[in-house]
Amino acid sequence: MDLRPYLDELERFADGQLSESEQEAFEQRLAQDEKLSAAYEEYEQFTADLRWVAGHETLRLRLQNLDKRLDERQAALANMQTRTRTSRLRWGLVVAGVLLALSIGAWLLLRPHPLDADEAWTRYYVPDPGLSEAAAQSTDNPLLVEAMRQYREGHYPAAIHSLRRIPASTLGDDTLLYYTGVMLLRQDEASAARSYLTRATRLPASVLAQKARYHLAMAQWRTGQRPEARATLQQVAQDTQHPYWAEAQAALRAKELFPQQ
Repeated sequence: MDLRPYLDELERFADGQLSESEQEAFEQRLAQDEKLSAAYEEYEQFTADLRWVAGHETLRLRLQNLDKRLDERQAALANMQTRTRTSRLRWGLVVAGVLLALSIGAWLLLRPHPLDADEAWTRYYVPDPGLSEAAAQSTDNPLLVEAMRQYREGHYPAAIHSLRRIPASTLGDDTLLYYTGVMLLRQDEASAARSYLTRATRLPASVLAQKARYHLAMAQWRTGQRPEARATLQQVAQDTQHPYWAEAQAALRAKELFPQQ
């Protein structure tokens, strides 16, 4: 997609350079203009890719520099041993000390680091796959079919926009609440998602209420409500018939999610 027509606005929006009125107007356009929304998603993906590449390039250069230092040290030690054999024991101790120091340095550099919040989220959150094409078609609701297709393709703002265009009278409240919540969660708007998912869990007659409880727990964790998230996950984990029972068990055991449990 050609981002040039939107690049100036997208950069100013991403950098927080818009005034309140400009930002509000831009967000309203973002919700209504599918081309702008698609451009925004493309821009976000592009900047995320740049950050990923930069991080990996930095690690590669650090490892390359470490290899170079190892080679230089080994060459220096070999030259020293060639010049004098009488100091072999002394240089052997030097070699051992250098190798130990390098090993410790390499271990410090390459050892596994604790996952940050985003990495932990990616590892332990299991998103809802959405309705399949056949299941959505069976509802005879074109807007729902479109929303689910956009959701499966990762176009979350567009999917939410399509879902919100569906009249409440043509689709159950539980479906609208649940899928709006999981779409917002996939869009990393956990605070907004929490409100929809909470209401979905309060519809016990709905089959989606159970699933909503798991996603609500993860939205609570994402917004820093860890005690509430643990309590909600424990409710899910107590029901062996729950569709997210295994996922809840894994999340509760994860030290990255609940380090002090």
